Amino acid sequence: MKKQSAVAVDESVSPGLRRYLYFTAATTGAAIMVVEILGAKMLAPYIGTSHFVWTAQIAVTLVALACGYYCGGVMVDRSPKLGRLFGCILVAAVYLCLTLPVMERVAYWCLDFRLAIGSLLASAFLFFVPLALLAMTGPFLVRVLSHSVEGVGGNVGRLTAISTLGSFVGTILIGYVLVPFLPNSVTMFGTAAVLVLVVVVFFAKWGRESRAKIPLAAVGLFALLAGILGLMPKRESSQAQGRELFRSNSNFGQLQVIEYAQGADRRLIFQNDYLVQNTYDPAARQSISMFTAMLHGLARSYTARTDDVLCIGMGVGIVPMAFARDGARVDVVEINPAVVPIAQKFFDFGAKQMNVAIDDGRHFVNGSTKRYDAIILDAFLGDSSPTHLMSREAFAAMQRLLKPGGVLVLNCFGEFAPGKDFLAASLDKTLRAVFTGVRCHASGNGNVFFVAGDTAELKFVRAPDASREHELVRSSAEAAYSSVVEVDSVRGRVLTDNFNPVEFHDAANREQVRKQLASAMRRR
Repeated sequence: MKKQSAVAVDESVSPGLRRYLYFTAATTGAAIMVVEILGAKMLAPYIGTSHFVWTAQIAVTLVALACGYYCGGVMVDRSPKLGRLFGCILVAAVYLCLTLPVMERVAYWCLDFRLAIGSLLASAFLFFVPLALLAMTGPFLVRVLSHSVEGVGGNVGRLTAISTLGSFVGTILIGYVLVPFLPNSVTMFGTAAVLVLVVVVFFAKWGRESRAKIPLAAVGLFALLAGILGLMPKRESSQAQGRELFRSNSNFGQLQVIEYAQGADRRLIFQNDYLVQNTYDPAARQSISMFTAMLHGLARSYTARTDDVLCIGMGVGIVPMAFARDGARVDVVEINPAVVPIAQKFFDFGAKQMNVAIDDGRHFVNGSTKRYDAIILDAFLGDSSPTHLMSREAFAAMQRLLKPGGVLVLNCFGEFAPGKDFLAASLDKTLRAVFTGVRCHASGNGNVFFVAGDTAELKFVRAPDASREHELVRSSAEAAYSSVVEVDSVRGRVLTDNFNPVEFHDAANREQVRKQLASAMRRR
């Protein structure tokens, strides 16, 4: 009897419906990839962008797909009515719309758990159900479109290829079009709206369950209303009150510039991870972030000349501009092109005063032959430095570009207490595997600065001068200059391209930083 019903359904599939079902397979394949990638981006402000987060999102996606494939096969064997499949697609769209208004609450609840567990819970709660429902499309359509056993192989291959091509299109769209140019919430709502439209077209043209149209239309309307609710502007956070001068998405997250009411400072915030990149006094044209003073000051203090300087990571251009004002020839490597015009407009960055390369820092260093008196490594991906810039091979490539007597100055977040010092100990050990001398300065607020060069006993060749810095950071900079830390590298390991487990061993520290950042920005 089951074979009879399948054959009856197959024979009723018109050429137009068949083409629409292929289109449905491609659309759901694209939606799956959009949800997988966008989900991690939307959770980034709360749980960060570490490998734990991406591991959780990928793991939840794979389990959801497995469950969806299985349930889709079981459901179509019980009844091959297409209305049931499109009903599942509609429920997936509704669920995606509902994630928008509840995203923040769910993410904050998951912050109470360890990072690995919390990221899994957040991904599962928000995205498992819609991903599983969308995955039901493949096995369901294989059964519906198969006339006989002899044609199953061709249908499976055809549908799989079409769905995979849809996933390819979805990946390109989310990576190169949607994330850079649209808010994440708008993209998620748009994805849900497209799925609703796919369902509406099916029921309008081919759906025969007329009694189901009214409740399905009501569900679709509810989904759209829920999504609109999630798109509504939220109240400003306690840390972000002030006049917003700029907000835009980029390939590396949302960028936001805020000027505080008193006009004393402006902040560039990568809003997708809540990390304040710099604090700037536009009247004094100086940074109020102590780490910028240290990066410039340490390079000047540990090397006799700073005629040629390479800055890996531009921030908003404060450090490169400080060297340019000293008369140095400055090369800047910045991976995010969207930062440059913002730095020019709001932070007095003079791009014409230096050579700015839009590139990955490691790629630039590997291909460069120019020699520098100082290399400033201040690259961050959220609350940590990219691991491919913190390996023995990366440091060796940087050391090759240094002139005799030149130094590498590195900024990172680190701890020194036993059990929390894996990153600091490993960086010290790795730098010593490449450079003759290494010193470490700590600011006391989490920033740790390593200085490495070809001198066995690194010491100041010029006395640090904090008098040039902003009055709000002068004293803390002086304290950091005098705070030379002896790092116990025994508790670390030499980090290599082949084995760099920093994110795993430093997870507790990063989790704490992430909680502090998210809690500070929590909406009230």
